Amino acid sequence: MASKRVLSVGQCFADHSSLSRTLKQHFDVEVVPANGAAEAVRLVEQQAFDLVLVNRVFDANGGSGVEFIRQLTQRQPQMTVPVMLVSNYEDAQREAVAAGARPGFGKAALGQPQTLARLKDVLG
Repeated sequence: MASKRVLSVGQCFADHSSLSRTLKQHFDVEVVPANGAAEAVRLVEQQAFDLVLVNRVFDANGGSGVEFIRQLTQRQPQMTVPVMLVSNYEDAQREAVAAGARPGFGKAALGQPQTLARLKDVLG
């Protein structure tokens, strides 16, 4: 059994697979997918996670990852689970941090030292 659990919200199948592969290569993790906000909230309320990775635009329905982060941090103000946005856009990263997320990373930077360092802070 993996020692850490990551919730991956709004990724398409290919991106979820790439994220999972990279995370498992560098950390002892289980990566659980959630298609959208409702499923992600349900999972966060019912299960323990060490990190929530949120896509900027949800693949399944075009929902906003930044808006989801706002809703999640307002709905769960006591939530201590770190949240990161997965986006190559710096403006979206700034919005996510302002909404309560930790600095995230873009898919283009997946596997890069800075990204792995950010993830290591959470996943050890």
